[in-house]
Amino acid sequence: MQFRDIIGQESVKQRLRLSVQEGRIPHAQILVGPEGVGKLQLAVAYAQYLNCPHRTDTDSCGVCPTCLQYQNLQHPDLHFAFPIVKTDAGDVCNDFMDLFRQTLLTQHYFSLDDWYKTMGVETKQGMIYEKESSEILRKLSLKAFGEGYKVMIVWQPEKMNQVCANKLLKLLEEPPQDTVFLLVSEHPDQLLSTIISRVQQIRVPALSEEELAAHFSPDIAHIAAGSYLTAKRIAEDNGQNKQFLADFIALMRNAWKVGHQRDYTALQELRKWSLEMADAKVGRERQKAFLQYALRQVRENYIRNLSHPEMNYQTTDEAAFSEKFCPFIHSGNVELLTEELSLAEQQIAQNGNAKIIFFDLCLKMIVHIKK
Repeated sequence: MQFRDIIGQESVKQRLRLSVQEGRIPHAQILVGPEGVGKLQLAVAYAQYLNCPHRTDTDSCGVCPTCLQYQNLQHPDLHFAFPIVKTDAGDVCNDFMDLFRQTLLTQHYFSLDDWYKTMGVETKQGMIYEKESSEILRKLSLKAFGEGYKVMIVWQPEKMNQVCANKLLKLLEEPPQDTVFLLVSEHPDQLLSTIISRVQQIRVPALSEEELAAHFSPDIAHIAAGSYLTAKRIAEDNGQNKQFLADFIALMRNAWKVGHQRDYTALQELRKWSLEMADAKVGRERQKAFLQYALRQVRENYIRNLSHPEMNYQTTDEAAFSEKFCPFIHSGNVELLTEELSLAEQQIAQNGNAKIIFFDLCLKMIVHIKK
């Protein structure tokens, strides 16, 4: 993968290129940014640029034997670690490596939820297990195939369990010679502070509307709020956004009815809603995705209530609901609503009891919408 294959991110690309050209290559870096902005792709392109013997000032050559191996993600000195779910197929990343490479080569941009669906385990949460740390150490202890660097790309390092994270910390403290670690994270706050302190952080920002508009309609580019994946989902209209909107409307309408009208039938509806959301068939990644969606809608309704339509990022259906609903999201409750939704997402990520979490969320929404 080359830099030219990646949408936007010119300032990040330039920073990565300069580190190679000036010989200032940190042995451990972490690319941090929101979902769908090209972090994993930048890590692979950087690894290829770093090892290409005929690189130019702007990119790897793309035609030498090293580049051809990198283009297929098959170079012996390129290694990956990523979240998996233990199955009969295996319990370390190597057992899923062909599938991961194929996913990256064909989809280019994909989320953790997309990866779980590809694995066929979308109702479960993945992890980088303790055993993976031994695999990482084994791979990096091998003699380098070429004269360049061995590169270990860890996608979603926040998914490492505690033991694996501590073992990786030791590797970061005393890395093997000519080894570069590239961590790719959306939630660095969930990593050990000792890991964060040992890596050079590179912020990968949201894409601009202009960059997205080169691939999607202007309306989609605006609504996507800087995420290629969000734009892709809207363009493909796979139904998830519409379902999330329906779930959000049901939550807020029934919470309002209970809080303002003491409609206890609505309370029963909220109980039913919480059980449906907590169903194991929904899966924790989809539950988290809904809570992230709800957080975004709270923000959008607050902005709309402030009469700044140019700052709104909503579909036609979302905007239609917000026209009447936005007055109920105001400065007196927006922070409280945001905190409760964020807390619920965090608890789901920590494998909390989904039935309790979602019903508690319903009760909190009643209290805060009433304000």
